[in-house]
Amino acid sequence: MTLHLGFLASHRGNGVRTIFDEISKGSLDAVIKVIISNNPTSEILQFAERENLCSYCVNEKNEENVEQRMIELIEDHSVNILLLAGYLKKVSSNVISTLSGRILNIHPSLLPKYGGQGMYGIKVHEAVILSKDTESGATVHVIDEEYDKGRILAQYKVPRYINDTSDTLAERVSQIEKILYPQVLRDIKKGIIEL
Repeated sequence: MTLHLGFLASHRGNGVRTIFDEISKGSLDAVIKVIISNNPTSEILQFAERENLCSYCVNEKNEENVEQRMIELIEDHSVNILLLAGYLKKVSSNVISTLSGRILNIHPSLLPKYGGQGMYGIKVHEAVILSKDTESGATVHVIDEEYDKGRILAQYKVPRYINDTSDTLAERVSQIEKILYPQVLRDIKKGIIEL
């Protein structure tokens, strides 16, 4: 299967950049077909413009029906896997059904721990620091209608040290996210992971 990737991102889109780099190096056989952001000033739209990647800003201010526009873009660009890369909006059930089982997210914890509505970014790492957990990590999962509840495809653990802060833990998890997201795509491509 040729991986025709679409992305949803709200700000920096670090996952997009990581996967773009892996494709550019030849270590991931995939094509970035479209990047959709809800934020007109996002760094990811600027990145897309610099790298000549097809991108759109789709939000309630510029579209009457955001959901329908997103579905059109996914279909028009022949996306067969949609990846969330720091997308801070809930994906609608109609968008989810368009690519049923083929919308992935990377979350900065070992789900089911520290997931759910409002648990994103530094908030996740702060919760781990306040816990007695001795490890954290990242999870790639299929999204469904509930925040962070979809089928887990892969996890990568990192230690949580006694002297960690939320920032030091966030940096450690961020580094392994750069390994995990592209590896999951390679494993999908090889048929090791089935969607």
